[in-house]
Amino acid sequence: MMERIDLFCDAVPRRWATVTDTGPLRLFTRTTPGFPFYARPIPGAGPVTPEDVRRVRVAQRGLGVPETFEWLLATAPSMEGAVRATGLSVQICPVLVLDGEPQPAALPAGLRFRLLGPLDGDLAEAAHAHLIVASTAFGAPIPAPPTAETLAELVADLDAGRVARLLVTGPDGVVGVGSVQRSGDVAELVGIATAATHRRMGIGAAVTARLAAVARQAGADVVFLSAGDDSATRVYERVGFRRIGRCGIAQP
Repeated sequence: MMERIDLFCDAVPRRWATVTDTGPLRLFTRTTPGFPFYARPIPGAGPVTPEDVRRVRVAQRGLGVPETFEWLLATAPSMEGAVRATGLSVQICPVLVLDGEPQPAALPAGLRFRLLGPLDGDLAEAAHAHLIVASTAFGAPIPAPPTAETLAELVADLDAGRVARLLVTGPDGVVGVGSVQRSGDVAELVGIATAATHRRMGIGAAVTARLAAVARQAGADVVFLSAGDDSATRVYERVGFRRIGRCGIAQP
Protein backbone atom coordinates (compact mmCIF):
# COMPACT_ATOMS: atom_id res chain seq x y z
CA MET A 1 0.00 0.00 0.00
CA MET A 2 2.74 2.48 0.91
CA GLU A 3 4.60 1.68 -2.31
CA ARG A 4 1.45 2.47 -4.32
CA ILE A 5 1.08 5.75 -2.47
CA ASP A 6 4.76 6.53 -3.04
CA LEU A 7 4.35 6.04 -6.81
CA PHE A 8 1.25 8.25 -6.71
CA CYS A 9 3.19 11.03 -4.96
CA ASP A 10 5.84 10.78 -7.68
CA ALA A 11 3.27 10.92 -10.50
CA VAL A 12 0.80 13.62 -9.47
CA PRO A 13 3.02 16.76 -9.49
CA ARG A 14 4.20 16.10 -13.05
CA ARG A 15 1.13 17.72 -14.62
CA TRP A 16 1.99 21.07 -13.02
CA ALA A 17 5.77 20.92 -12.61
CA THR A 18 9.10 20.30 -14.27
CA VAL A 19 11.16 17.39 -12.94
CA THR A 20 14.87 17.51 -12.13
CA ASP A 21 16.67 14.43 -10.80
CA THR A 22 19.76 14.87 -8.64
CA GLY A 23 21.19 11.60 -7.38
CA PRO A 24 18.45 9.76 -5.46
CA LEU A 25 16.29 12.91 -5.13
CA ARG A 26 13.72 14.41 -7.49
CA LEU A 27 12.84 18.10 -7.48
CA PHE A 28 9.43 19.21 -8.71
CA THR A 29 9.35 22.88 -9.74
CA ARG A 30 5.88 24.29 -10.25
CA THR A 31 5.17 25.78 -13.68
CA THR A 32 1.65 27.04 -12.87
CA PRO A 33 0.28 29.23 -10.08
CA GLY A 34 -0.45 27.42 -6.82
CA PHE A 35 1.23 26.05 -3.73
CA PRO A 36 4.92 25.31 -4.42
CA PHE A 37 6.01 21.71 -4.79
CA TYR A 38 8.96 20.01 -3.10
CA ALA A 39 11.77 17.53 -3.55
CA ARG A 40 11.33 13.87 -2.65
CA PRO A 41 13.20 10.56 -2.97
CA ILE A 42 12.99 8.85 -6.35
CA PRO A 43 11.07 5.59 -5.87
CA GLY A 44 13.53 2.72 -5.65
CA ALA A 45 16.62 4.94 -6.02
CA GLY A 46 18.32 3.83 -2.81
CA PRO A 47 19.66 5.61 0.28
CA VAL A 48 19.75 9.41 0.54
CA THR A 49 22.77 11.14 2.10
CA PRO A 50 23.11 14.62 3.64
CA GLU A 51 25.20 15.65 0.63
CA ASP A 52 22.32 14.68 -1.68
CA VAL A 53 20.02 16.93 0.32
CA ARG A 54 22.52 19.81 0.29
CA ARG A 55 22.82 19.65 -3.52
CA VAL A 56 19.05 19.90 -3.93
CA ARG A 57 18.82 22.76 -1.44
CA VAL A 58 21.36 24.71 -3.49
CA ALA A 59 19.24 24.08 -6.59
CA GLN A 60 16.08 25.18 -4.76
CA ARG A 61 17.71 28.40 -3.63
CA GLY A 62 18.87 29.07 -7.18
CA LEU A 63 15.31 28.62 -8.46
CA GLY A 64 13.83 30.76 -5.69
CA VAL A 65 11.57 27.95 -4.43
CA PRO A 66 11.10 26.73 -0.84
CA GLU A 67 13.71 24.31 0.49
CA THR A 68 11.05 21.70 1.23
CA PHE A 69 11.24 17.90 1.15
CA GLU A 70 8.48 15.32 1.54
CA TRP A 71 8.70 11.53 1.78
CA LEU A 72 7.15 8.37 3.19
CA LEU A 73 9.14 6.91 6.05
CA ALA A 74 8.45 3.33 5.01
CA THR A 75 9.78 3.73 1.47
CA ALA A 76 12.70 6.09 2.23
CA PRO A 77 14.09 5.17 5.68
CA SER A 78 17.35 7.10 5.15
CA MET A 79 15.62 10.39 4.37
CA GLU A 80 14.90 11.65 7.88
CA GLY A 81 18.49 11.41 9.05
CA ALA A 82 19.77 13.01 5.84
CA VAL A 83 17.56 16.09 6.05
CA ARG A 84 18.13 16.54 9.78
CA ALA A 85 21.90 16.46 9.19
CA THR A 86 21.57 19.54 6.96
CA GLY A 87 19.78 21.55 9.67
CA LEU A 88 16.21 21.27 8.37
CA SER A 89 13.28 20.97 10.75
CA VAL A 90 11.24 17.79 10.37
CA GLN A 91 7.55 17.23 10.96
CA ILE A 92 6.31 13.63 11.03
CA CYS A 93 2.64 13.17 10.16
CA PRO A 94 0.40 10.10 10.04
CA VAL A 95 -0.75 8.73 6.68
CA LEU A 96 -4.27 7.34 6.70
CA VAL A 97 -6.16 5.22 4.16
CA LEU A 98 -9.91 4.80 3.78
CA ASP A 99 -11.33 1.45 4.83
CA GLY A 100 -14.39 0.61 2.73
CA GLU A 101 -16.88 3.41 2.24
CA PRO A 102 -16.74 6.67 4.24
CA GLN A 103 -19.02 7.16 7.23
CA PRO A 104 -21.58 9.91 6.53
CA ALA A 105 -21.05 13.24 8.26
CA ALA A 106 -23.68 15.96 7.95
CA LEU A 107 -23.10 19.66 7.50
CA PRO A 108 -24.54 22.12 10.04
CA ALA A 109 -27.93 23.60 9.20
CA GLY A 110 -27.81 26.38 6.63
CA LEU A 111 -24.68 25.11 4.84
CA ARG A 112 -24.46 23.10 1.64
CA PHE A 113 -21.90 21.40 -0.54
CA ARG A 114 -20.92 22.61 -3.97
CA LEU A 115 -18.80 20.41 -6.21
CA LEU A 116 -17.21 22.49 -8.95
CA GLY A 117 -17.88 21.42 -12.52
CA PRO A 118 -16.02 22.24 -15.75
CA LEU A 119 -19.07 24.02 -17.22
CA ASP A 120 -19.86 26.24 -14.21
CA GLY A 121 -20.46 29.79 -15.38
CA ASP A 122 -18.78 31.28 -12.32
CA LEU A 123 -15.93 28.79 -12.17
CA ALA A 124 -13.22 31.45 -12.00
CA GLU A 125 -14.82 33.19 -9.01
CA ALA A 126 -15.62 29.93 -7.22
CA ALA A 127 -12.13 28.53 -7.77
CA HIS A 128 -10.62 31.75 -6.43
CA ALA A 129 -12.85 31.61 -3.33
CA HIS A 130 -11.72 28.02 -2.80
CA LEU A 131 -8.06 29.06 -2.91
CA ILE A 132 -8.62 32.00 -0.56
CA VAL A 133 -10.15 29.84 2.17
CA ALA A 134 -7.43 27.19 1.85
CA SER A 135 -4.59 29.72 1.75
CA THR A 136 -5.91 31.61 4.76
CA ALA A 137 -6.34 28.41 6.78
CA PHE A 138 -2.79 27.24 6.04
CA GLY A 139 -1.16 30.63 6.53
CA ALA A 140 -0.24 31.12 2.86
CA PRO A 141 -0.46 34.41 0.94
CA ILE A 142 -3.83 35.20 -0.62
CA PRO A 143 -3.61 34.09 -4.28
CA ALA A 144 -4.51 36.21 -7.27
CA PRO A 145 -7.56 35.25 -9.32
CA PRO A 146 -6.92 32.43 -11.80
CA THR A 147 -5.57 33.42 -15.19
CA ALA A 148 -7.17 32.25 -18.42
CA GLU A 149 -4.44 29.60 -18.69
CA THR A 150 -4.86 28.22 -15.19
CA LEU A 151 -8.64 28.27 -15.55
CA ALA A 152 -8.37 26.26 -18.76
CA GLU A 153 -6.14 23.74 -16.96
CA LEU A 154 -8.67 23.45 -14.13
CA VAL A 155 -11.49 22.89 -16.61
CA ALA A 156 -9.49 20.10 -18.29
CA ASP A 157 -8.60 18.50 -14.93
CA LEU A 158 -12.18 18.64 -13.65
CA ASP A 159 -13.50 17.24 -16.91
CA ALA A 160 -11.00 14.37 -16.89
CA GLY A 161 -11.59 13.58 -13.23
CA ARG A 162 -7.96 14.22 -12.28
CA VAL A 163 -9.09 16.66 -9.62
CA ALA A 164 -12.25 17.57 -7.70
CA ARG A 165 -12.91 20.79 -5.83
CA LEU A 166 -15.50 20.97 -3.07
CA LEU A 167 -16.85 24.09 -1.39
CA VAL A 168 -19.09 24.50 1.64
CA THR A 169 -21.23 27.59 1.23
CA GLY A 170 -23.76 29.43 3.37
CA PRO A 171 -24.99 32.92 4.23
CA ASP A 172 -21.40 34.00 4.93
CA GLY A 173 -20.09 32.72 1.59
CA VAL A 174 -17.52 29.94 1.29
CA VAL A 175 -16.64 28.61 4.75
CA GLY A 176 -15.05 25.23 3.98
CA VAL A 177 -13.10 23.63 1.15
CA GLY A 178 -11.24 20.51 0.12
CA SER A 179 -9.87 18.78 -2.95
CA VAL A 180 -9.17 15.39 -4.44
CA GLN A 181 -6.28 14.68 -6.77
CA ARG A 182 -6.26 11.34 -8.58
CA SER A 183 -3.80 9.32 -10.64
CA GLY A 184 -5.07 5.98 -11.88
CA ASP A 185 -6.82 4.14 -9.07
CA VAL A 186 -5.18 6.10 -6.24
CA ALA A 187 -6.59 9.37 -4.90
CA GLU A 188 -5.43 11.79 -2.23
CA LEU A 189 -7.58 14.19 -0.25
CA VAL A 190 -5.80 17.52 0.18
CA GLY A 191 -6.39 21.09 1.32
CA ILE A 192 -9.27 20.33 3.69
CA ALA A 193 -9.81 23.64 5.46
CA THR A 194 -12.47 25.56 7.36
CA ALA A 195 -12.79 29.30 7.84
CA ALA A 196 -11.82 30.42 11.35
CA THR A 197 -15.37 31.63 12.02
CA HIS A 198 -16.84 28.17 11.40
CA ARG A 199 -14.44 25.74 13.08
CA ARG A 200 -15.50 23.05 15.59
CA MET A 201 -18.84 22.64 13.81
CA GLY A 202 -18.13 19.35 12.04
CA ILE A 203 -17.42 20.90 8.65
CA GLY A 204 -14.01 19.22 8.31
CA ALA A 205 -15.49 15.77 8.87
CA ALA A 206 -18.33 16.44 6.43
CA VAL A 207 -15.94 17.65 3.74
CA THR A 208 -13.68 14.63 4.27
CA ALA A 209 -16.58 12.18 3.99
CA ARG A 210 -17.97 13.85 0.87
CA LEU A 211 -14.58 14.02 -0.86
CA ALA A 212 -13.85 10.38 0.00
CA ALA A 213 -17.17 9.39 -1.58
CA VAL A 214 -16.33 11.44 -4.69
CA ALA A 215 -12.96 9.69 -4.95
CA ARG A 216 -14.59 6.26 -4.65
CA GLN A 217 -17.17 7.16 -7.30
CA ALA A 218 -14.34 8.22 -9.63
CA GLY A 219 -12.89 4.71 -9.40
CA ALA A 220 -10.20 5.13 -6.73
CA ASP A 221 -9.28 1.85 -5.08
CA VAL A 222 -6.91 3.57 -2.64
CA VAL A 223 -8.05 6.81 -1.00
CA PHE A 224 -5.56 8.36 1.41
CA LEU A 225 -4.58 11.56 3.17
CA SER A 226 -2.06 12.86 5.67
CA ALA A 227 -2.96 14.61 8.90
CA GLY A 228 -1.24 17.64 10.35
CA ASP A 229 -1.94 16.83 13.99
CA ASP A 230 -3.73 14.45 16.35
CA SER A 231 -6.93 16.48 16.30
CA ALA A 232 -7.21 16.21 12.52
CA THR A 233 -6.32 12.52 12.71
CA ARG A 234 -9.25 11.86 15.04
CA VAL A 235 -11.61 13.61 12.61
CA TYR A 236 -10.42 11.46 9.72
CA GLU A 237 -10.65 8.28 11.78
CA ARG A 238 -14.30 9.02 12.58
CA VAL A 239 -15.00 9.20 8.85
CA GLY A 240 -13.47 5.76 8.24
CA PHE A 241 -9.75 6.30 7.69
CA ARG A 242 -7.08 4.28 9.53
CA ARG A 243 -3.39 4.93 10.04
CA ILE A 244 -1.07 2.88 7.85
CA GLY A 245 2.23 4.75 8.06
CA ARG A 246 3.93 8.11 8.39
CA CYS A 247 5.24 10.82 6.11
CA GLY A 248 7.93 13.41 6.69
CA ILE A 249 8.01 17.10 5.79
CA ALA A 250 11.33 18.95 6.12
CA GLN A 251 11.90 22.68 5.76
CA PRO A 252 14.15 25.42 7.21
